[in-house]
Amino acid sequence: MRIESPPDSGYPGIVLRQLERTDIPAWFDYLSIPEVIEHTSWNLGSAADLVPMLDAYESGAPTSMRRMAIVDEEHGALVGTIGFHTISDVNRSAEIAYDLAPAYWGRGIASAVCAAVTAWAFTHEGRLRVQGVVLETNLRSDTVLRKCGFSYEGLLRAYRMVRGTPGNFRMYARLDEDAGGPVN
Repeated sequence: MRIESPPDSGYPGIVLRQLERTDIPAWFDYLSIPEVIEHTSWNLGSAADLVPMLDAYESGAPTSMRRMAIVDEEHGALVGTIGFHTISDVNRSAEIAYDLAPAYWGRGIASAVCAAVTAWAFTHEGRLRVQGVVLETNLRSDTVLRKCGFSYEGLLRAYRMVRGTPGNFRMYARLDEDAGGPVN
């Protein structure tokens, strides 16, 4: 579903906008770096593998996936993406997912953007629950979610396939009513 009014990123010099088909080459470029996908379930063979995702993001269905581009405002370059999948309007919940080019790691961008988009999901989309599942080896994402006030809820064994092997994932969630954490 198109996001007409993305939230402020919460990070100086970084803006959020709708992810576009023209972003596919830059997105694939950093998703093809082994260190970027090492602790994720991404399994891409080519940039063409991202096209069906863009088709889903452009769907008008209320429960279709949503994804925003994280852009370095000075250079106009795509440096990451963030959005939601597994969206339930009945349960007013969604799963957050994000990725970031390695040149932008360690600056607090993922935490700022995750906090801003989580707050936006509660205020703009009326979500009651935003959850995130993280491959158990992905310590960076554990840190991002905890900084954003998400609570650890448990281990999901063999939850998703990770390039042909069942992977264990940690479940985190933040409720609209939660008071902890720096969500705007």
